[in-house]
Amino acid sequence: MAVGEARYGIDPYLEWVNQEGVPVVEDIAVDLFEVPVADWARFGCKGAAVHLKGRGDFSNMFLFELAPAQSTSPQQHLFEEVLYVLEGHGSTQVELANGQTHMFEWGPRSLFAIPLNAKYRHFNGSGQERALLVSTTNCPTVMNLFHRPDFIFGNPYDFSARAGKEGYFTGDGDFHEIRQGNHMWETNFVPDLAEIELKSWGDRGAGGTNIMFVLADGVMHAHISEMPVGTYKKGHRHGPGFHVMCVTGHGYSLLWYDGDADFTRVDWRHGVVFPPADQQFHQHFNTSTHPARYLATGIGGTRYPFTTANRRSLIGLKPGEKGAVSTSLKEGGDQIEYEDQHQDIHRIWLKEMRDNGVDAKMEKFIPTPADLT
Repeated sequence: MAVGEARYGIDPYLEWVNQEGVPVVEDIAVDLFEVPVADWARFGCKGAAVHLKGRGDFSNMFLFELAPAQSTSPQQHLFEEVLYVLEGHGSTQVELANGQTHMFEWGPRSLFAIPLNAKYRHFNGSGQERALLVSTTNCPTVMNLFHRPDFIFGNPYDFSARAGKEGYFTGDGDFHEIRQGNHMWETNFVPDLAEIELKSWGDRGAGGTNIMFVLADGVMHAHISEMPVGTYKKGHRHGPGFHVMCVTGHGYSLLWYDGDADFTRVDWRHGVVFPPADQQFHQHFNTSTHPARYLATGIGGTRYPFTTANRRSLIGLKPGEKGAVSTSLKEGGDQIEYEDQHQDIHRIWLKEMRDNGVDAKMEKFIPTPADLT
């Protein structure tokens, strides 16, 4: 082989997605409602790839737009995906290798996962309105490992056991009590993330709540957290790959690295997604008159952390240990307590609350500066 023909430094996933011929969007934060889409022959609908800066090596996002009354082509693949419905109503049919079939209907703010390597198809149930779905996948991991699309999209291996119970496709599930911040809801389908009951997460502060999801017994992670009106969460950091999306309310997040002179700010509302980068501190603030819920998706969760960094961050490295994202920096963790945060953080938020006409309710957690009372 001639020297000029040598192939090296290849990222098989990026090579593959560029050959798919759809738009590829990359930015620190993306409004998914504004992403341009184009015909995606493989999926039989319009779509795009969304690569958020700081996402890391393991995960990505795909966006799918189904025209009125349209359905996707039948699919089957060896990468996992967690889907969130941004807009529209429809249904998904899942066919397992053991012959079982499942059909469930979804609408705005539904969350669901396709069991690994199952055949499936999405249907837009409206004859007048589009449906817009976004999936977080571990396609980069799988594509970079095998770099053979025909193997990934045409493997017959039976993973039917990953599908779990029949009720997991209807919105039923099993609650697994672990400890605050790590309680799990195991299912394949959540009809409405705005309605699901959350559990207290006192370590993250200000009356926040959350639930961790185990979806289709996969390594793809999802959790949802809520901030009450007039509050914000404690700053923290973790590894890369977690895509954060607003579900209800509106607000903003500040991102920074240790030693930075200033913050990067992301304003969010439903449809906006951003990924805190590896070990980048970030803090979420509710400025709306309603509780603000956000969804985080990525690879590696409470059941299957996937990496040592995720294990340390989410559940701890030793039996009974608390994860670093819930443990103060002063105790060797990755969370900044309110009393230790930069003084500008509370001042910025108080101004935002006044500009939005919302009463601040953080006094019992952090006092208002004397010059702002």
